[in-house]
Amino acid sequence: MPRGPKGERRPADVIGNAVKVMRIATGEETETLPSDDGKDPAAKALGRKGGVKRAQSMSPERRAEIARKAAEKRWGK
Repeated sequence: MPRGPKGERRPADVIGNAVKVMRIATGEETETLPSDDGKDPAAKALGRKGGVKRAQSMSPERRAEIARKAAEKRWGK
């Protein structure tokens, strides 16, 4: 049976998959997604803390400069 992008099982045939999607949409069946994304919870928590701490230690001008550079890269200005 094929697996979806997060490892969930899906029906192999197109009609079976359409029926499953319809059942989820109408509430007959609940969609169960795996809660484990393969990452260490402690590492995720530390990463979150680090980002907040870094933002607090920067001046507003420096944060604006970083945001400006990111926008230029993203939008190609």
